[in-house]
Amino acid sequence: MMEIFNFLKDSGIVGWFIILSGVVSFGLVVERINVLYFRYGMNVDEFMTKIQTLVLAKKTDEALVLCAQLPGKPLAAAFKNILEKADREDDAIFQAHDISMAETVPLYTRRLHYLSMMANVATLLGLLGTIHGLILSFQAVATADPAMKQTLLANGISVSMYTTALGLAVAIPLMVLYSFLVSRQNVLVEQLQEKCGKLTELLTGSHIPALTRENLYKEQNSEALVSKPKAPPTSNKAS
Repeated sequence: MMEIFNFLKDSGIVGWFIILSGVVSFGLVVERINVLYFRYGMNVDEFMTKIQTLVLAKKTDEALVLCAQLPGKPLAAAFKNILEKADREDDAIFQAHDISMAETVPLYTRRLHYLSMMANVATLLGLLGTIHGLILSFQAVATADPAMKQTLLANGISVSMYTTALGLAVAIPLMVLYSFLVSRQNVLVEQLQEKCGKLTELLTGSHIPALTRENLYKEQNSEALVSKPKAPPTSNKAS
């Protein structure tokens, strides 16, 4: 523990700023892992199968109840918004789909870009510490007492090395974690787009009658019946 404290002490004030950025980033990583892997995680295929079965059975109310039983799940909330417009025209259903996507996608992408920013900040702070240490070294060579010159020079070099190492030690794990979290985010967004699109297609397609010959030529048959001349009445009288 004392070695870690001495390491931070030797890295100077820039090293403490790097540690602060690392602590903030670690808190952000924990929050995003909890959200993307646990709070928003669900068995998407099973949920979609249940909703599809209820919609095909014309049980929209039960589908809405099923969505309401999953609070805090963005996909369920998006489905609920779309299903509430199931009895409207197709344009209203498509509009509900667009609104649901606009409201739900930011829930997956929220605050994640800050993690990449903090990794870059840690790297730049390490570079700043390197420059600071070199400045201390040059000042020692230029102005320090010859008896203290070697000590001050070594101190400046140690500040440069410590801050560089500390910045990289914070930035490298953050970039790796950022890549994993972005991958998980993309998976959730793709699932959302795919399933909401299928639900919208299912609801709009349910309004279309079956493409049978009778439905296709219903209008032509009705016009033919109207235009067809009536047969002249037959007379039973003997001529």
